[in-house]
Amino acid sequence: MQTQNSLDQDDIHNHLRNQQAWLRLLYMLLFAALLNLAAGVMWVICLLQFIFVVTTGEDNSQLRSFARSLSQFIHRALLFVSYNSDEKPFPFAPWPNPSPTQQWPADNRD
Repeated sequence: MQTQNSLDQDDIHNHLRNQQAWLRLLYMLLFAALLNLAAGVMWVICLLQFIFVVTTGEDNSQLRSFARSLSQFIHRALLFVSYNSDEKPFPFAPWPNPSPTQQWPADNRD
């Protein structure tokens, strides 16, 4: 029983020395900050879209396109920080294309 316990401690020590895990943590902290910024930008876009709709009766297609690409960035960043993907999003990859990746019923406006 003592041998199993010491193996577990050795494994833990080896995992703690894994530089890739610590580097991933740094990337995760960076993307956490970028996600926070992106959320604020998204709220500004939502407010601007509301103002466009109230004043002109239509939303702004350029804002809608940017919001779509921003939401794709947010999705990719969340996949990375939650260990569902090893691919780092922007700025380590190209900015997401605003074209829809999946059609939802509300997306039929274009």
